Amino acid sequence: MSSEGHDDAAHQHRSYAPDSVTCAVITVSDSRTLQQDKSGDLIQALLEAAGHRVVERGIVRDERDEIRALASAAIERSDVDALLVTGGTGVAPRDCTIEAVESLLQKALPGFGELFRQFSFDEIGAAAMLSRATAGVALRADGSGAVVFAMPGSSGGVRTAMERLIVPELAHLVGQLRRTN
Repeated sequence: MSSEGHDDAAHQHRSYAPDSVTCAVITVSDSRTLQQDKSGDLIQALLEAAGHRVVERGIVRDERDEIRALASAAIERSDVDALLVTGGTGVAPRDCTIEAVESLLQKALPGFGELFRQFSFDEIGAAAMLSRATAGVALRADGSGAVVFAMPGSSGGVRTAMERLIVPELAHLVGQLRRTN
């Protein structure tokens, strides 16, 4: 395919993207409150600056069943196109966000974690390999889908994920989930 044909296909592919996406944000932390949630605040600010809406914010302890329950409830909301989770993605004994979130996903988006770790490596070096950031698609009981991102709890990690990956592609991803053909 010529580059011109590729550009036309890419433009058509992106034409499904909505102008605005509705999101839920969950912070996993044993110690933070909503008033102290810098990473959650950053996610919300970056989403809103891009024209998206945050309809739910929550904090949950680093407990697998509690994370899964709150994430599942957010995904089941018909007005939530995307769930963004921050915190609990490392390798410490209490970090269980990935296990909780992955159990809800029907389709993995491995490129998110791979690219996030590459960008993080460029910023912080080999410590990037400790991140288990992930993304995927969760299906609701009605068969519609929501995109789910799980990223580190640090503001630096959130900024990298949001600015370099999530914000630029969020509407495109949601548009693809809404396609009927």
